[in-house]
Amino acid sequence: MMSRLGIALVLGLLTGARAQLLLHNVTHPPCDSPDVKAAALVAQDYLNGQHTHGYKYALNQIDNIKILTKPDGSEIYLMEVDLLETTCHVLDPTPVANCTVRPKVVTAVEGDCDVVLRKVGGVMSVTAFKCKTEESTEDLCVGCASLLPLNDTAGLAMVSASLVTFNNRTGKESLFAIMEVGRMSTQVVSGGARYLAEYVIVETNCTADDSDDNCVPLTNAMAQRGFCQVAGVSSLHSIQCNIFAASSMMPIVDTNGTVPVPAPVVHVHAGNLPKVHGLRHHKLTALHDPDLSGLLSAESGESGESEESIVPVVPVVVVPVGTEASPVFVVDPVVGTDAPVVSVVVKREAPDSSAIVSALIAPVPVCPGKKNFF
Repeated sequence: MMSRLGIALVLGLLTGARAQLLLHNVTHPPCDSPDVKAAALVAQDYLNGQHTHGYKYALNQIDNIKILTKPDGSEIYLMEVDLLETTCHVLDPTPVANCTVRPKVVTAVEGDCDVVLRKVGGVMSVTAFKCKTEESTEDLCVGCASLLPLNDTAGLAMVSASLVTFNNRTGKESLFAIMEVGRMSTQVVSGGARYLAEYVIVETNCTADDSDDNCVPLTNAMAQRGFCQVAGVSSLHSIQCNIFAASSMMPIVDTNGTVPVPAPVVHVHAGNLPKVHGLRHHKLTALHDPDLSGLLSAESGESGESEESIVPVVPVVVVPVGTEASPVFVVDPVVGTDAPVVSVVVKREAPDSSAIVSALIAPVPVCPGKKNFF
C-alpha cells in the first residue's frame, strides 16, 4: 500500500503539472502587437456590418486583450476596444480607413465594446459583442453647435424644406425621399439660431413631373441613395447632397482586408420622418451573444457597470523560508471556471539593495494600446 507521503507526492506532482498547463492556456499579449491589431480590425468591420443606422465607427484604441488557447488548438480572443464615430454613413461605400473621425468640438460619439473572437486555422471570426455608445463632453465651446434630438420639430422642419429644395433643382428623373436623419444640431449666430443636419435620401417611384404627395421609396438594392448636409433655417438654407453609386449597394470588402461586409439594410421610416424619440445620435448594436457565451464583461453594457467588471484581488500566500509553496488557483472572472489562472506569491528573505532598486523600476505597460485619434 502506498504510504501517505507517496500519495501526497503524487498529488503534488499532478497539481504542479496541471498548474503549468493552465499557465499556457491564458496569455496577455501587448495590445499593439500585430496579431491583436488584426483582430481589432476584424472586430471593427464586423461591428460596422451589424450597425444598420447612423455612421461607421473607426478603431481608436485597444484597451485590453486576453487569449485563451483551447486543447484543439483554436483560440478565443477576449478584447476591449474603443471606437469613434466617423462622418461616413453606414451606406457610404468609402472604406473606414478613409473616413474622417468626427472631432470633439462638434460632439464626438464614442463606442466602448467588448468583443469575443474565435480563431480557427488562422481565420478570425466574431462570436459575441457588447457595446455602449455615448457622446463625448470634452472640448465643447460656447457658441459651438450642440446636438439636438433626432425628432426635434424645428430641425425636422428644415430637413423637409431642404429636401424640397433638392428635388426642385436636382434635374434627376426621380424624386427623393428622406430615408434616415443621421444627426441634427443647432448653433446660435448673430441672426439667431441656425440648424445643421445630415440625412440620407432614397429614390422614389415618382418622377420630377409627379406630385410628391404619394411617392413611395424604392426598397430594391439598386435604388439610388445619397447623403445630404444642410445648414440654415426652413426659409433660407444651403444644401449639398452626394448620390452614392448603385454598385455601392452590393457587398464590399473594406481596405483593411479582413472580412466581406455586406451593404447595411437601412430601414425607411414611415412618413419619411424618424421615429427615434429623444436620442441625439444613433447607437451601436448593444448586445450580440447568440450562444450565451458568458464571456462578455458588464463594463461595456449600456446599463453601466456591475459586479462582473470587478476583478478580485489574488490572495497572497506567505510561505516560510526554505519550504515550497503550493499553487493557489484563482478563477478568472471573465473566462469562468474552465480556465483558472495560477498565482503563487512566496515571501523570501529580504534581497540586497540592488535587487530592491531593480524591482522598483516599473515594466512598460502592454495595455492599453496607443490611441489612433484622441
